[in-house]
Amino acid sequence: MADFIFETARLGLRRFRASDGEDFAEILTDEETSYFEPYDTFTYENALKEAEKLSGDEHFFAVILKETGKLVGKIYFEDKKFFGTWEIGYSFNRKYWGNGYALEAVKGVINYAFSEMNVHRIYAEADVLNTRSIKLLERAGLRKEGVFLKSAHFQNDSNGEPIWGDFAAYAILKDEYNSKN
Repeated sequence: MADFIFETARLGLRRFRASDGEDFAEILTDEETSYFEPYDTFTYENALKEAEKLSGDEHFFAVILKETGKLVGKIYFEDKKFFGTWEIGYSFNRKYWGNGYALEAVKGVINYAFSEMNVHRIYAEADVLNTRSIKLLERAGLRKEGVFLKSAHFQNDSNGEPIWGDFAAYAILKDEYNSKN
């Protein structure tokens, strides 16, 4: 486990490995966890392939419990190529919800980004119906910047028509973070 990019009190964040497939499948095959994601729930076999695919993608962190070595989450973090702005996203194993791991990991990425990477701004978008995610973003120190009405759709209704969703935008600037910490 010495290959962590950085650690928090209980977690280590590292790049994905192809061998993460079994733990990762617990996240991707869960319908409740994937409900607000921009993809359908994975089959077990496709989840194994996805872990292998992400093992070569620098935009994703595997979130590992240091105590057990268990992969419990995924963090997406990508430079959006405009003025030092990076986007963050996440999904976590539902069996571990309510333990503060997602908040700890997101705060860890924010701290790492501002202190080690010289990132200027971090933003996230969340479906306005995803109250758990919105609360997490607010607790992590991001402020609401606005709501994009009917800005995306990831599902269709029974007639094949898009089900449009409203997305709240949240962000934090390095200056804001530094003044709070």
